[in-house]
Amino acid sequence: MSDPDTLRRLARASRRRLSDAERKRASGRIAREFLNSHLFYASHVIGCYLPTYDEVDTRAVFNRAWRTSKRIAVPVVQSDESMAFVSVHRESRLVRNRFGIWEPTEGERIAPRAMDVCVVPGVAFDARGNRVGMGGGYYDRTFAFLNRTRNWARPKLVGFAFACQCVDQIDTRPWDVALHRVITERD
Repeated sequence: MSDPDTLRRLARASRRRLSDAERKRASGRIAREFLNSHLFYASHVIGCYLPTYDEVDTRAVFNRAWRTSKRIAVPVVQSDESMAFVSVHRESRLVRNRFGIWEPTEGERIAPRAMDVCVVPGVAFDARGNRVGMGGGYYDRTFAFLNRTRNWARPKLVGFAFACQCVDQIDTRPWDVALHRVITERD
C-alpha cells in the first residue's frame, strides 16, 4: 500500500490518535536524539519547520540553536508557489500562512545550499529515507539539486517522525528527494 494519498490519509490518522502526552514525550525523545547527534553539533546553519499541532514539536531545536549561536531558518511559501528559508530569532514575529503554518514576517533569506542540515516534516516515512509530505511538493522542488549531485554534502535532510508514521516502503517518483536520516522516538 504505497499510494501517496492512501499513505497520507492513514499516517495522518495515526498521528492524530496520539494523545498530547504521547506526542510530547515522543517529541522530546526525537529532539534529544537530533540535538545529541553529530548532525546538530557540526552544523552552523540549520533549516527547521515550525510544527503544526499534531507534528513532532521542534521548539527544542530552535531553543538549542539559539543558545549555541547557530543560525536557524524556517520555510516560507512564496507567492509563486516556491519555498524560501528565512532566518528567525527569539523575537521574530510569526503569522499563519494560507495553509495554517507559522512563518516569520521578516528575516534574512538563507539559500537551501547554505544550510548544513534541514529538519523536514512529513506524513509518512520509510527506513530508506523516503517520505510522503502533504502533497504540495515544496520540499522536493526546493531540494531537487540534491538529486543531481553525486556528493551529497549539504544540507543533510533529516525527517522527524512519530513511529506510527513509519511504513515498510514508499514507492518513489523521479522528483522525490530522499532524506539522509529519519528520527523517531524509538531511535
